[in-house]
Amino acid sequence: MGLAAWLRRTAVLILILASIGAASAEIRLPKVLSDHAVLQRGVPIHIWGWATPGATLHVSLHDQTVPAVADRLGEWSTWLAPETAGGPYTLTVKGDGSEGSAQISDLLIGDVWLASGQSNMEMPLGGFPYATNPRAVIKNGADEIKAANHPELRLLVTENRSSDFPIEDITTTWTTCTPETAAKFSAIAYFFGREISADQHVPIGLIDSSWGGSTVDGWISLEGLSSSSAMLGAFRSRAIFQKQLTHRDEILAAEKREDDAARAAGKPVPGHDWIPPSEVWMPAGLYNGKIAPLTGYSIKGFLWYQGESDHEPTRVANYTALFEELIADWRSHFAQGDLPFLFAQISSFNGGDAWAVIRDDQRRALSVSNTAMAVTLDVGLPGNVHPPDKQTVAARLVLAARGMVYGEPVAYQSPLFREATFVPGGMRVWFDHAQGLSFKGDKLEGFELAGADHHFVAAEATLDGETVVVKSAAVSHPLYVRYAFAAVAPPSLYNAAGLPASTFSSEDDD
Repeated sequence: MGLAAWLRRTAVLILILASIGAASAEIRLPKVLSDHAVLQRGVPIHIWGWATPGATLHVSLHDQTVPAVADRLGEWSTWLAPETAGGPYTLTVKGDGSEGSAQISDLLIGDVWLASGQSNMEMPLGGFPYATNPRAVIKNGADEIKAANHPELRLLVTENRSSDFPIEDITTTWTTCTPETAAKFSAIAYFFGREISADQHVPIGLIDSSWGGSTVDGWISLEGLSSSSAMLGAFRSRAIFQKQLTHRDEILAAEKREDDAARAAGKPVPGHDWIPPSEVWMPAGLYNGKIAPLTGYSIKGFLWYQGESDHEPTRVANYTALFEELIADWRSHFAQGDLPFLFAQISSFNGGDAWAVIRDDQRRALSVSNTAMAVTLDVGLPGNVHPPDKQTVAARLVLAARGMVYGEPVAYQSPLFREATFVPGGMRVWFDHAQGLSFKGDKLEGFELAGADHHFVAAEATLDGETVVVKSAAVSHPLYVRYAFAAVAPPSLYNAAGLPASTFSSEDDD
């Protein structure tokens, strides 16, 4: 054989081998399906991933085996029948021909909860290492970390990532709960999972997909943000964010040159007015980067703690609509019905007048079905936006889960404003969940009245059974009443379950 013929045959062989290699692809599972994961009990279990386009696969778990076929993009998806709590199990995905196989082990079947929000949800058991705020710690944190050995509690923290489009996968995987892993995990989610596991006697999987400083519109998909005209404020925020990025690189380079020149001349570094926009503020960005990759996963419900960053005047007016849309949006994308949505109301803090408005907006979101709220007024600290007592917040979320989700006969709701009626010289306030209504301290405080001018003044309040009568000589014809409507609002009113009444205003109820 001549050299030219040999070279031609070799080239053809190389092309054949290359085409064979290109035609087959390694079977891949999303990282939310990794070793140590918890799969949701009692519902169909979704398993999906990637392989060679057109490949036939067989997915096996416990005593089940089901088929799957990869589409023209190499994506495949299948469902396993519901399983009861148990494990550990191994999940195996095998392909025909050269596809090979994929396997994940130490899987448990139990309940999966997705925790999200901003820094009070993100705050890990080990606290935040803020040099400027040494109080960003968890109450009894060191002891809690030492005791955090729970083999049937599994933890997954998603990386902080914002995106212009929904991404398919995350970069992190599940871990077992040990002092080392718990120390870096959301304290509220950890306390919640620990208590639910002990109460239900099943494995619990916790996904922490939170990001400090985030605003509510960042967590909603673009489909959700375009669902109604009430969402237009979020699109304005996105437009402002993108406009600020136009000259970001040039501005940062110019500021660096100015700083370098000042240092070279032995002068102080000049201050700069321009603050680069953070990706955590981009509407839909956090949904795309931190929620979209999880929507295929079967879960039990959501935990949410957010709102502090939305107290700004340009944002607060839209919070009710955006928060309610977030709940609907997530339920739509997870496609598992009206999944339970448990959330913490923001605490007392010197954050400005709108702090109470956000709390009241959150109360109003309880009109959405299958939601519950943990009131946290009595754990807040005026000078610390990260109150250390995350145990109490988690305990109230646990009560909500036990009562609303798991059907236990426990009282889990705080006294909630129902309506206000007129009495001579004042107003009578009626509450839901008011059994055993009482107050702490020398007298009942925090109530205000206003007339037609909407100017509120402090008023005297007295208990009358399961109602509160509110009067003030300064308001001759009261039309509106509110309670705990201040940034810092020490709680006064409680029910027999020891749960504090929520901030409310009757202004928008007429």
